[in-house]
Amino acid sequence: MKNRPKSNQQETAKDGTNSKQKKRRDMSCQERVQLLQRKLYLKAKQEKGYKFYILYDKVFLDYVLKESWKRVRRNGGVAGVDGVNFKEIEGVGVSKFLFELKEDLRKQTYRSQAVKRVLIPKGNGKTRPLGIPTIRDRVAQMACKIVIEPLFEADFSPDSYGFRPKRSAWGAIREIKEELKSGKTEVYDADLSKYFDTIPHDKLEIALRERIIDKRIIDLIKKWLRSPVEGDDGQHRGGRKVKVGRPQGGVISPLLSNIYLNLLDRIVSNPKSLFAQEGIRIIRYADDFVLMGSQLSESVKSKLKELLGRMDLGLNEEKSHQLNAKQERFDFLGFTISYDRCIYHPEWKRYWNVQPSDKSMVKIREKIRTYLKKSGHFPPEQVSTDLNTIIRGWLNYFEITGVSYPKVAKRKLSYYLYDRLNRYYNRKSQRRSRLYGQQAFEKLVQRYGLIDPTKFRKRLIVKASEER
Repeated sequence: MKNRPKSNQQETAKDGTNSKQKKRRDMSCQERVQLLQRKLYLKAKQEKGYKFYILYDKVFLDYVLKESWKRVRRNGGVAGVDGVNFKEIEGVGVSKFLFELKEDLRKQTYRSQAVKRVLIPKGNGKTRPLGIPTIRDRVAQMACKIVIEPLFEADFSPDSYGFRPKRSAWGAIREIKEELKSGKTEVYDADLSKYFDTIPHDKLEIALRERIIDKRIIDLIKKWLRSPVEGDDGQHRGGRKVKVGRPQGGVISPLLSNIYLNLLDRIVSNPKSLFAQEGIRIIRYADDFVLMGSQLSESVKSKLKELLGRMDLGLNEEKSHQLNAKQERFDFLGFTISYDRCIYHPEWKRYWNVQPSDKSMVKIREKIRTYLKKSGHFPPEQVSTDLNTIIRGWLNYFEITGVSYPKVAKRKLSYYLYDRLNRYYNRKSQRRSRLYGQQAFEKLVQRYGLIDPTKFRKRLIVKASEER
């Protein structure tokens, strides 16, 4: 008689584990997280109305917490109100840190701490408040995000591009350009007024409950929503009585904002809605979005305001405006989009030009100027390396293959570097250096590897199919 293949129950190793258990044990934390997310996503995708009753136990799984720590550690950042930074945690032991967090989550004794309030300067002279949670809270938020994100990704609209896996600002700009080419040149550039400060907690909870019935998950998210904010004076404000708003800066905040604004995406994209009947398309990146169509009637704008009003949100009337993109340029996500004449075409044919905005140019110059002002007498090797970090990130963002044309902006940035570096090395207050009285920009490019923006070519090309 021929030997029959052994069943999974029979394929048992000496340590008592079968082949499936051994394979699972050999997988990395990242692979196990991906497998978990894939299962949750497929379940949600296959059953549109399915509500998940048991999710909380997955938040404190060992491999979920380990992967959460890795992602939070990779993102970096400063300590929260408790003053505990990454080095201190690693000094005591990451395993001990994660075990204590796991036990608090498992026993449901976890309590979120206050968030540190930091004001980030904006280009218009105003400031944007950010809330920085403690590292412990960041890891807990990341674990929760890992578990619940696939459920809502199954429902999110393809017109949403901000803070989503395999999606980016590039995809949004690419779609805007395609819609303009198709004739949707009437654009309503919308700006929500203090969106993160006005999200109503009760209505956000309703949106969460479309997929999540597990009360423990809902309660966990409520703790983060109601976390008090520590101001510059050390006083805590907010807490349990807070019913609206969530400070930007939390790990889970972008996902919650997408969950709430998905209602807007769904209504605009609904074939029976006024928007769809008039051929209107929404393209959204977080709380920034545009409505595009061959024409935009007053009824469309009125309907948008009515919809946002029902969501307890409002438009910033000063920044929101309608325009014809063939006659007026507009900015979106740091890009300027305009209908320009091609100087290289014999008949000056027009094309849709996408390039870095003036505000973006001001920001990169300010970063370079600030760095050189603070750098003192650093050696040229370090100056080149530090500047490359600033320049490379900016160039990588604005160079979208086949979509944007940052050639002019690159040339302007190169001129600016030439001027600032020559002044930096020749200023009277600085000690003489090897680059004193020389063409510093050219020397740093040739000898120390400084990036020349005019010769920069992006290595990583993201295809449209990978973002969809």
